[in-house]
Amino acid sequence: MILPHRFRFPVIWAFTLSVITLPLANSVRGQVSPGIAKTYDIVVYGGTSGGIAAAIQSARLGKSVVVIEPSNHLGGLTTGGLGATDIGNKAAIGGLSREFYQRVGKWYADPKNWVHESASKYNERRKSSGENEMWTFEPHVATKVYKDWLAEYPTIQVVMNERLDLKNGVKKNPATKAIESISMESGKVYAGKVFIDATYEGDLMAKAGVPYHVGREGEKVYGETLNGIRVEKSTHHQFTHKVDPYVIPGKPESGLIPLIQAGGPGEEGAGDHRVQAYNYRMCTTDVAENRRAWPKPEGYDEKTYELVLRNCEAGDHRKSWNPVWMPNRKTDTNNNFAVSTDYIGANYEYPDADYAKRQAIIDDHKRYQQGLMWTLANHPRVPQEIRDHFQKLGLAKDEFVETDNWPPQLYVREARRMISDYVMTQHNCQRKVTAEDSVGMGAYNMDSHNCQRYVTKEGYVRNEGDIQVGVPPYPISYKSIRPAKEHVTNLLVPVCLSASHISYGSIRMEPVFMVLGQSAATAASFAIDGKTTVQDVDYAKLREKLLEDKQVLEWQGSRGGAAGIVPSSLPGVVVDDALARTKGEWTASGSISGFVGSGYQTDGNEQKGEKSALFELKIPKTGSYDIRMSWTPNANRASNVPVVVEAGTLRTETRVNQRNAAGKDGFHTLGRMTLNAGQTVNVVISNDKTDGHVIIDAVQALLAQD
Repeated sequence: MILPHRFRFPVIWAFTLSVITLPLANSVRGQVSPGIAKTYDIVVYGGTSGGIAAAIQSARLGKSVVVIEPSNHLGGLTTGGLGATDIGNKAAIGGLSREFYQRVGKWYADPKNWVHESASKYNERRKSSGENEMWTFEPHVATKVYKDWLAEYPTIQVVMNERLDLKNGVKKNPATKAIESISMESGKVYAGKVFIDATYEGDLMAKAGVPYHVGREGEKVYGETLNGIRVEKSTHHQFTHKVDPYVIPGKPESGLIPLIQAGGPGEEGAGDHRVQAYNYRMCTTDVAENRRAWPKPEGYDEKTYELVLRNCEAGDHRKSWNPVWMPNRKTDTNNNFAVSTDYIGANYEYPDADYAKRQAIIDDHKRYQQGLMWTLANHPRVPQEIRDHFQKLGLAKDEFVETDNWPPQLYVREARRMISDYVMTQHNCQRKVTAEDSVGMGAYNMDSHNCQRYVTKEGYVRNEGDIQVGVPPYPISYKSIRPAKEHVTNLLVPVCLSASHISYGSIRMEPVFMVLGQSAATAASFAIDGKTTVQDVDYAKLREKLLEDKQVLEWQGSRGGAAGIVPSSLPGVVVDDALARTKGEWTASGSISGFVGSGYQTDGNEQKGEKSALFELKIPKTGSYDIRMSWTPNANRASNVPVVVEAGTLRTETRVNQRNAAGKDGFHTLGRMTLNAGQTVNVVISNDKTDGHVIIDAVQALLAQD
């Protein structure tokens, strides 16, 4: 059990960011005189995407609700630059979350909203033919969609620029463990029956006395293989050339240049305090009349970017960012490669910091990233080809107008994570453990950005912490979005939910936050109507309502969009890859149709001899059985996949060619065995000495027909 972090600083945050003008009823109603509480059914603290979904669902269920946003910006990352929606599998997105993207799609269906290009010329790879949804969008469009949506519910009160009081922010009944009211720095008090913390930081949760974790758990805490310090697996966004880290090259006694942390990376698999890097998701454009040159920030010091310059001079000429095209010749631009917009190591104190410290960290991130962009576009030590590239794009003049075209929301990828009596882990993401009380689905990769930049024993710079492992769609537990009963009985936490570092890397996506925000509001309504705690909400009734509201709670589709074969529809005993016991890291996929279940997994044609999968078939009755396996064929598959079948003293070994189709029904027979009822057949597929991608999909034991 991980003990909660001590409060090293008061836990509140404040941004001076863009203003979203709300209808008069929303901006005036709900304002409270200092010291006088106004009571609502549901109090939502945090106007992120999850908070907005929670408010709308509360209103739809007839509950009075207030959204209290500590900053001057509403909508979180969805309106703050993250327009390239992290989907994973769009079929896992339901309810209000899908409705948001449908509303965005309706906006772009109008030709007049295409100003700098036509809809026909925009290449949207996330959108399929006939879809009503739009999964990529400009920031101001997301802002308008949320603003108009909230205006449809005059009973929703939206309060901006109100921050939780540091010392006496939460009044809780010691007997019932229920929050009675929360107080703002201004002295305003908001009382409620149920509270929802929808902030990225988990401030209300923490001040209410709920235990939480910051940083990475060690791999032994939850028996995970991707958590903790991961030097060996940190192969993405990595240095490709040898870069000297010292102020005077070759002389460690001269000290380290900026952007590198002192000390070694630490023990492989050990937990630490480090938090995956933050950045800003910039909106840029190549339209000359709408593009502004990169600003050189006040206090710019080229020494800060010595690592960038040395990396270029070492021969790394990759364009170190990832601009994804949005409509109207704009981008959502993210981190990429060895030294980019991720400000590695500069955010460790952020989750537990007070207002002043957080603001200093925010300002520092802005200064770093603006200086980085100016350097890449202008510094003479940057190769001309790279400077030319970064001068073609600049900040869009018509976005984030109130904040000088800079995104108003720092990308807080991860801060606090609640510790409840159910913790989502890597095992959930890989469907080795399945939550039985689903309130939504996760489907994105287990994705952690780098956490530290250090010096190797050989004296060169390296990044650590970036992990990207695919997953099948998986259910998220209701118990993971509410605290344990002994801590708080009327609080729900759909954003800083109970999850390990590596599983949170999959869950922490804006569509999922909207899904969980809606589910939290539904649970809150049930708790109010039933006069019960959030822990004692009848899950069967909650599930029924969530399904009625078009939430996706379980998975029968595919990872890639096409329908897979439902395992239970096949004869005999069938074990899908989701239930296999794997060794090494396999990547989920569904790009080639014909698979069983929600997709298949591939070894990625790497780490040969280190990956295997064990399928266990329980034989129901005595008889002669054909043991069979399925895969989706492709030219890049291995032609020599080793497969071992064992049952008691019986054992067969064979190699199969996965470049060819398995058989007419998608299965290939490995051999025939006479087996007894209750016997277990073990089928092991490995990637030892294979000559291509190895696929694991499903294994079957079928009574012989002759």
